[in-house]
This record gives sequence, structure tokens and C-alpha cells, in this order.
Amino acid sequence: MSIDNGSAQAGPEFVSIIIPVYNGLPDLDEQLAGLAEQDYQGSYEVIVSDNGSKDGLREHISNHPLTSRLGLRYVDSSAKRGAPFARNNAAKVAKGEFLAFVDQDDRVYPGWLSALVRTAADYDAVSGALEVTSLNTPEVALSRPLPAPEDGFPTHWLPYANGNNTSYWRSAFEKIGGYDEELIIAGDDVDISWRLQLAGLRFGHASDALVAYRLRHDWDAAWQQSVNYGYGAVQVYVKHRANGCPRLPWQATLQSLLMTVRHNPYIPLTRNRIPHGLWVLHAGVFVGRIRASLRYRTYYG
Repeated sequence: MSIDNGSAQAGPEFVSIIIPVYNGLPDLDEQLAGLAEQDYQGSYEVIVSDNGSKDGLREHISNHPLTSRLGLRYVDSSAKRGAPFARNNAAKVAKGEFLAFVDQDDRVYPGWLSALVRTAADYDAVSGALEVTSLNTPEVALSRPLPAPEDGFPTHWLPYANGNNTSYWRSAFEKIGGYDEELIIAGDDVDISWRLQLAGLRFGHASDALVAYRLRHDWDAAWQQSVNYGYGAVQVYVKHRANGCPRLPWQATLQSLLMTVRHNPYIPLTRNRIPHGLWVLHAGVFVGRIRASLRYRTYYG
């Protein structure tokens, strides 16, 4: 999938890969191992942006065996809470003119960076694809249906790049002001993707820039994450409604309500025909949307 194709540009001389981290050990090491296996032939660095970890991250990185291979750097980003600040703070000191962002608990495929850079010849920002089968049990994987890799991540308005697999030319990133540091609950990835497109910049998708996505294996943690997704969606809508962002179609709201009630595993006699994790996702998002709609006195859908 591609959006607004434009003229090609030369590849970057140097790439900076940024990982916002908060208490990310030991999963972070699996992500770093994946980054060390990249088939990309150009020069790159990996920046671990520490958002206030309490698990000994600084010491762990200072003695990491992949330091030389990855050009591994540690940046203290504890001054403000949230992944958006951690990403922005690392971007300020990054050496590359091309910035790629991943998360602490996933794993990139070997061709990930090559695919992003290759596609970025025609775009100002590029999203990558996700899969959920490698790092999760079959039961957990069923809780997060994803679009086909070639479809990217559409919304009811503009497409977006998932925050754990996205990239920007530095010039574009700086033009739109980076991530919104107030969106610390969720939705910062949707917001920056929309702002980029609203600014007239070119947004593309690399279906072969694949990342293995680690989901929450604990249902309580998955519930809280889902509630945050719903809350963040309303925050982003409130921010962008003046730009033309529509409410969700009422059919989508009705479907969420019916799924939340009809398949509730905690209510006797309901039809529990969907995986438990999928119910957690839909119900949590629905509850989060209601909470935020009340907080902001708006109707999102």
C-alpha cells in the first residue's frame, strides 16, 4: 500500500533506530538481537531512550555485548513521563537523517530496516507491518486480529503507522514537531501519522518491513491496555475534529456494544463464542471510549 506517491530521493547516509524503554528487561535483549541480524548494508545506530526504568537498564546497556555491532547508545529520557517524550528526546541527539522507531518488547525481522529505507525513497514517512504469531501463544494471538501486511493500518479517516514499527525522514519529523508529548495514554502514533498527512507530506507503507509484535499475556494487563486504546482514540479525535476528523460510524459503536454485552464471559447465559482475549480488546476499548467521551464531554461514536 502507498499513499501520495512522489519523486524518489537518495537513501540515507546514516539511520538512527530509537527504542523508548521503561522497565523493558529482559524483552529488550530480544529486540536488540533482532536489530543485530539486519541485512541492511548501510550505517546505523540504536538508541535506547530510558523513560525512568528501575530495572538497572543503564548498567545493562553500558556492558551490552552488542554495543559495537549496533552502535548502541543510552539516553536518559526520565525528565518527563511517556513514550512520546522518550522518542522525541532521543531524536534530538540522534545522528541519522532517517529515524526508525520500534518498541522494547517486540522483535524486528532481518529485512525490516532494508524494507523501510527502500520504501522511504518515495515518501516522507513509512509504516511497517506486524505479525502476532511468533512471540505469543495461539490463544493470545487470537486476541489481536491484524490487517494483512499489504493493507497497512487504516482507520475511519486517515491511515496511520503503528508506533512500534514506523520511520520518518528527520526533516519531516521535525517539520511536524515530532510526537505530541501530552498523549501519554495512547494514540500518539495515530496523531503523528495524521499530522504528517495533514501537512501535505507523503506517507507510505512497506509490507515487507515486518515486526513480531508481543502482546499482553496477562488479561488484566491486556484490559488496561485496551481501555487506554479507547481513551486515547477519543483524545485524538478531540484534537483533530477541527481538521475534519469524523466521529466513528454508528454501526461500529453498535457492533462494539453488542460484542461487549453478548459475549461477556462474566455474565451467565451470554454467548461466549469469541476468544476471551478478543472480548477483552473490544470491551476494553469500548469502556475507554465511554470514559474519555464523558471526560471531554463529546460523542466520538
